[in-house]
Amino acid sequence: MPSRPSAADAERYAADPALVASLQRRTLAVVVVSQVLGGAGFAAGVTVAALLTAQLSGSDGLSGLAAASFTLGSALAAFLVGRSTQRWGRRTGLGLGFAAGGVGAMVAVAAAVAGSVPLLMVALFVYGSGIATSLQARYAGTDLATPDRRGAAVSVALVTTALGAVAGPNLVEPMGAVAAGLGLPPLAGPFLLTAGAYLAAAAVLLTLLRPDPYLVAAALDAQGPAPAAPALAGTRLAPGAAVGAVVMVLTQVTMVGIMTMTPVHMHTLGHGLAAVGLVISVHIGCMYLPSLVTGPLVDRVGRVPMAAAAGVTLLAAGAVAAVAPGGSLGLLAVALALLGVGWNFGLIAGTAMVVDATPAPERPRAQGTIDVLVALGGAGGGAASGLVMAGLGYGGLALAGGAVAVLLVPVVVRYRARAAAPA
Repeated sequence: MPSRPSAADAERYAADPALVASLQRRTLAVVVVSQVLGGAGFAAGVTVAALLTAQLSGSDGLSGLAAASFTLGSALAAFLVGRSTQRWGRRTGLGLGFAAGGVGAMVAVAAAVAGSVPLLMVALFVYGSGIATSLQARYAGTDLATPDRRGAAVSVALVTTALGAVAGPNLVEPMGAVAAGLGLPPLAGPFLLTAGAYLAAAAVLLTLLRPDPYLVAAALDAQGPAPAAPALAGTRLAPGAAVGAVVMVLTQVTMVGIMTMTPVHMHTLGHGLAAVGLVISVHIGCMYLPSLVTGPLVDRVGRVPMAAAAGVTLLAAGAVAAVAPGGSLGLLAVALALLGVGWNFGLIAGTAMVVDATPAPERPRAQGTIDVLVALGGAGGGAASGLVMAGLGYGGLALAGGAVAVLLVPVVVRYRARAAAPA
């Protein structure tokens, strides 16, 4: 396991801002490569997880179990990655997380071959580790970033995830052909891509993320003046971090619930895998590509206004999805694009709020705990989505998701008013 920087190393970094800036640039470069791979692995698997579950179980109503399984797995992984990072650094925490996700994807291939729903649920639970790790990687870019560049640092990790994430769904059909050529079920093909991408991301991080940015940041924090964010005992979160967590949880619930059932809805209407892959790739692209603009906006306009914009955008996504005619591929793509943009606003604004409110030595623990809540929210949204759609239809599900998301607007407005009030 990596050793922490010595006092002499910390003094050297503290005395040379250019050295810190150089390490930050190197860290972002490594994060970029790992996120391209991680994005491809995430998107390929999530595109077909519900379809494979429905195929093996023979029931569309059970397809929501796929999202529940991988989001519950990502909840446990977020906790473990956060604690591993706290103890050993980002390199070890993120590297092991991606490796576990790759193993889960390989088990998913075995489940497809065996036709076993229980084995698939176990595989998706472990595969969720890759999803959680890909999200946790956004924090690596903030470890050494200055406060006025934290939103931009998060955006670098997210926008490069899009390069792989947009490609992943569009490789679903070709990978299905590859799987068929190997004598495997076509829906197992995307998980072959996921396994290779996650294991490659793990290798990149374990090999190249040196010196470890979190360990350096913690050492610098110990050398410097008292932190602006006060240390809190136990598992308490500062008010800003708690509000950031609420923003991320509500956006995740809405995004996972609507996104998970969209492929099932389209499949029921007769759309093929190519059409499903196109809509999901538009959605995932809009989850990440706006980051180039969102990050600077979060830094300049503010965390709270962008969080409120997330709620409004997600409500619009639900409304468009609800009124889209069944055969309108274009309107479904618009709805899923808005869903991605709203999630992007909420994730970057919420992440910046968490980092702002948490001192460096405690950040991985707090970040891991919050991402557990985000993952559990997504698990609940994914598990409920199939049942809600069975009862209310896809339009009812979309409107319900938008209504949940818009609840974050009064939360952040109230927080801003309380923060501005005299002590």
